[in-house]
Amino acid sequence: MARCVRVVTENAALDRAFDYEVPAGMDPVGAGDRVRVELNHRSLRGWVLGETEATRPVKALKKWLGLGPPPELIALLEWAARRWCAPLSRLLLAASPAGIVRQTPRAPASAPLDRAVAAHARALAPGVVLVSPTHDPLGLILHAYESTLGRPGSLLVLVPTEAWAQRLRGRLEQRGCAVAQGEGQWDRMRAGWPVVVGARGAALAPTPRLRAAVVVDADDEAFRSQGTPTWDATTVLIERCRRDGADLWLTSVAPSPSLMAHGPVTTWDPVASGWPRVEVVDRRESDPHDGVLSRPALDAAHHALRGDEAVAVVVVLQRLGHGRLFACRRCGELARCAVCGAAEVLSEQRLACAEGHEPRENFCRACAATNLKAVRVGVSTLARDVAAQLSQRVDEVTAAFKGEVTARVVVGTEAVFARVRRCALVVFVDYDQYLLAPRESARRQALIAVAKAGRLVGSRREGRGEVLVQTRRDDEVIDALRRGDVRAIIDDDAATAKLLGLPPFAARAHVSGEGAGDFVHRLDRAAVRVSATADHYVVTAPELDVLIEAINTTERPAARVRVEVF
Repeated sequence: MARCVRVVTENAALDRAFDYEVPAGMDPVGAGDRVRVELNHRSLRGWVLGETEATRPVKALKKWLGLGPPPELIALLEWAARRWCAPLSRLLLAASPAGIVRQTPRAPASAPLDRAVAAHARALAPGVVLVSPTHDPLGLILHAYESTLGRPGSLLVLVPTEAWAQRLRGRLEQRGCAVAQGEGQWDRMRAGWPVVVGARGAALAPTPRLRAAVVVDADDEAFRSQGTPTWDATTVLIERCRRDGADLWLTSVAPSPSLMAHGPVTTWDPVASGWPRVEVVDRRESDPHDGVLSRPALDAAHHALRGDEAVAVVVVLQRLGHGRLFACRRCGELARCAVCGAAEVLSEQRLACAEGHEPRENFCRACAATNLKAVRVGVSTLARDVAAQLSQRVDEVTAAFKGEVTARVVVGTEAVFARVRRCALVVFVDYDQYLLAPRESARRQALIAVAKAGRLVGSRREGRGEVLVQTRRDDEVIDALRRGDVRAIIDDDAATAKLLGLPPFAARAHVSGEGAGDFVHRLDRAAVRVSATADHYVVTAPELDVLIEAINTTERPAARVRVEVF
């Protein structure tokens, strides 16, 4: 009897498997392999999910294309497709090579580390590890490698960017580890190389089995896909390690409530001395005629420019949210909502927060003045003003920047942290954009921004550089940064998430697109709750499985719908 296999095609609109016969002579065709099939008079690529019994005559496979994800990974991809309410083909594509791979090399054995190298390993129990921004994860990675050496499978290490992964690969190879990294070495990963290093996509690396994994900066936003599906690499790897029985270490400078839910938090001592030295400038007390850089910031910048760093000063302005901050021209106080404390924006000549709690007239709550000013400027305007204040050539760096950084002063968004490795001074010209951002993770994201800046200037223990933040408010986050102790902030955020029923203590999804209104109208309101914001709908449920079931069983409208499950 001819073999019959189930195939999912690359057409995401047809999110189901079809049966095909394997022609004689095409063997071997196994689960995960890429094939070409005919469907509705079209030639499509697809993936074999496994064998099945033919109950009626079916078409034959047209061609075996090459290797895809290993059979051991198929069940995980099916779980991820359900978890993020996405077509299975999108996940299969993410786990497949960009080109055709028909064979894999022979993987080397995992060799023990030299005694001198093993001495740098730092033993910590698997789980969540609270670290400082300037901590070197290499010691933990070496421990994960050495402590699981006798187990079958690969060690998988995830870092936020491919550039970081490439540097880490070089360091591990210098210490005697056989490492596969990057899309060009997909065949090595498929063969089960001893160590696999990568960014978000490596969470779906085709290594058949994991023996251990380390995620550096585990709740970095780079690990969450901004495309469709909006899958999260850390969540995928947690599930993958659970299935493989592999040890898992998750490091973070400010663990999120979702991350802390995966077990007790271990502290990598010392943490406080590994944070950068932070200087705070209260712009309420500054001369109102100062430019975008206050006088203390200018003094610090001139001091940094007298040093020998290739990049002396980095000035950061991150655009968060859609509104502009407003401050009083007389006393400098920010316009904030009396109910929720969020920043107020001007709408139809009245001030109100994003939730519209107490719309009011245009006046300052602190001094009753009626002359408010917008304190937000764009990056291009900021670059021009900084160049004028410092009399220096300035490079403007955003996500669209393609060239090389050549100026000693760099102005940009957080994209600058991926383009500059070292500097003497980082200035956040408007730190309140972080503190007053309209999202529950605002305080944690404010900490993480300074942590990224700290990697450029070094720790307070080194005394090499500093981070200067300009603000118009008093905040616990700023006090924590001065001390280098953020544990109270992250514990408070976890308690708040539990009190308000935020993830991971409840499930939430955002629905947007032209067909979003029609889609949420069809949802089972007995299972979920729906609320609307300016640009999307928020769907919540007490448990993740309830939310996923409600979304997956609801018919999608013809118009585009984007579902982002958290």
